[in-house]
Amino acid sequence: MSYKDDIKALAQLREAQQGKWASISPENAARMRAQNRFKTGLDIAKYTAKIMREDMAAYDADSSQYTQSLGCWHGFIGQQKLISIKKHFGTTKRRYLYLSGWMVAALRSEFGPLPDQSMHEKTSVSSLIEELYTFLRQADAWELNHLFRDLEEAQKAGDKAKAEELIAKIDNHETHVVPIIADIDAGFGNAEATYLLAKQMIEAGACCIQLENQVSDEKQCGHQDGKVTVPHEDFLAKINAVRYAFLELGVDDGVIVARTDSLGAGLTQKIAVTKEPGDLGDQYNSFLDGDEITSASDIDNGDVVIKQNGKLVKVKRLASGLYQFKPGTGEDRVVLDCITSLQNGADLLWIETEKPHVGQIANMVNRIRQVVPDAKLVYNNSPSFNWTLNFRQQVFDAWEKEGKDVSAYDRANLMSAEYDDTELGKLADEWTRNFQRDAAREAGIFHHLITLPTYHTAALSTDNLAKGYFGAEGMLAYVAGVQRREIREGIATVKHQDMAGSNIGDDHKEFFHGEAALKAGGKDNTMNQFG
Repeated sequence: MSYKDDIKALAQLREAQQGKWASISPENAARMRAQNRFKTGLDIAKYTAKIMREDMAAYDADSSQYTQSLGCWHGFIGQQKLISIKKHFGTTKRRYLYLSGWMVAALRSEFGPLPDQSMHEKTSVSSLIEELYTFLRQADAWELNHLFRDLEEAQKAGDKAKAEELIAKIDNHETHVVPIIADIDAGFGNAEATYLLAKQMIEAGACCIQLENQVSDEKQCGHQDGKVTVPHEDFLAKINAVRYAFLELGVDDGVIVARTDSLGAGLTQKIAVTKEPGDLGDQYNSFLDGDEITSASDIDNGDVVIKQNGKLVKVKRLASGLYQFKPGTGEDRVVLDCITSLQNGADLLWIETEKPHVGQIANMVNRIRQVVPDAKLVYNNSPSFNWTLNFRQQVFDAWEKEGKDVSAYDRANLMSAEYDDTELGKLADEWTRNFQRDAAREAGIFHHLITLPTYHTAALSTDNLAKGYFGAEGMLAYVAGVQRREIREGIATVKHQDMAGSNIGDDHKEFFHGEAALKAGGKDNTMNQFG
């Protein structure tokens, strides 16, 4: 419904009250409705799921139409990202947010900073989703509030053309509410626990849930050692649990991202159940490392024996009770994981790798696509990678393979600043710049994200401010390094009172109290210094 139509409908509603709503302005009520488009988290989940499905179809038709996001750990951070995106690019299309379990653990747990091992309160995940969408909805209200204030000024001035232009902007306003890909880790328990948390996350607004195939109580960060995977049957039960949660809540096109950590995981907690040779459990067990036995005398106390490829094998079990996979089987296990997940309810894949390498990812995806042609990935452009060193080494290796002289470079020391302005350093930067485009085209990556960007940007900017403010620069460190840049670069937070909702509150006071409203935005408000 357009703004004008809503005013008419509200005017009729007020008239039906026979004077009891005489002090209610249809214009003000229509304005408040426009500034609060989404009433519940489920409204958001349904709206954003549709966006993701449309984006996935667009990517299938044209791989240059990939999507991106940045991870965030606070509603304000997510809000400012979307405000910046609209400011610089004019649209939020194909830009999402990522909710990182790592950052929830490190920054949002009541226990204090924790490693990425699912030890934080699981409800903090759904709470952060709700918080993010609260701030995104407030960004809508903030932006529309300025449009409505301008509309009032145009109407007071009798500028009908300007008023119509502003009404068109209001009616066609693009929301800051975008899809969030939300990390549910390994489900925080069994399938029932996964279902319960998934429901909370969806009710908070999540249209997309990312689930990994690690063991819940042994969960590790994807870029650390000691990862333990589960048999496919266990993982598929959790995929089913998430799908049932979506369907129960009416988000029929909710998106599930199935993440495999098998490339870097050499351990499993369980031997899979198998009923016949070649079934899924048998395939999983075929990767277990062990020694062939020929008689019962080869079996010691506590040994576990399985039939593997027609032979009796004593599988290798560690002191922890975990079983070991054969070395070099990671890629084969990844491919089996991905095909199995897509054939059993997952929509997108996540392959956790140890480095950003288009060729490595493409090799696995091409194998997956032989079975599932439209397979596509969400990929972690992780700060856990040393991007500079990795791409310089990739250029070095490519040149060496081509027979180019690389004697001027020390491969082990390529991170050094002395290589920044060299031919190798510049080409590596170009490969880094093009990584997302190349990987979207060649390796089936639909969505690129950085998990922990603002963890690092907050630390870096704080370090720079602290160095200057507590050093020789004093107050100039803040003024020149922060506020002056905010003013000149048009960063809305320079008017922090407005960004926090002061002007919206003033307008509401006027709606509620009329001429008796005591407003904060008068001539003595120092925010006026910023124009």
